[in-house]
Amino acid sequence: MVDTTADRILFRIKTRGAQTTADLATAFSVTTEAVRQLLVKLESEGLVSAEDRKAGRGRPKRLWHMTDAGHARFPDRHSDLSLGLIQAVRAEFGEAGLDRLIRRREADQLAGYRAALTGAMSLSERVAALAEVRDREGYMAQSRQEPDGSLTLIENHCPICAAATSCQNLCRSELQIFREVLGADVMVERTDHMVAGARRCAYRIERV
Repeated sequence: MVDTTADRILFRIKTRGAQTTADLATAFSVTTEAVRQLLVKLESEGLVSAEDRKAGRGRPKRLWHMTDAGHARFPDRHSDLSLGLIQAVRAEFGEAGLDRLIRRREADQLAGYRAALTGAMSLSERVAALAEVRDREGYMAQSRQEPDGSLTLIENHCPICAAATSCQNLCRSELQIFREVLGADVMVERTDHMVAGARRCAYRIERV
């Protein structure tokens, strides 16, 4: 996408969730009226939608969300090809053949991630290194330390979402990869899941 304020608004809503006009104006150091005009334009293009939410006394707060069309502005890598290949493997080799293909992909990913995490000693360093790899792969990933000492791996985008929706074993496979690469003494729990309707995928990570 061309780097315009409108595109930055879309990126912020994509990565931060619903935003108010004031939130966006502050983030980009522009007037609320300028943001409002851009949001109206994005809404007319079907990329964002507004929801008025009551918050205590006073006027409801208007929150701007990403629509499905807005999410589609961010690339789903080769989705048509991926779906076609999944369907072809199912037709030719059945579910057992598709599972073998996924296990082969899982082994390759695991080897690559282990190499990327070489030298990362603490759990926070390992999660940060994993987030960096996933970010390069198009997942808009980041890691965060929580007040209770746990860590969160956040993926704001899924570049294989169409394939994962068609074959949810891909999601199971990725969760298993995270558990293996971070170690047997680490618990990894998926807390948000795009395929289930969440705006992002998120994983709670802590030592056990």
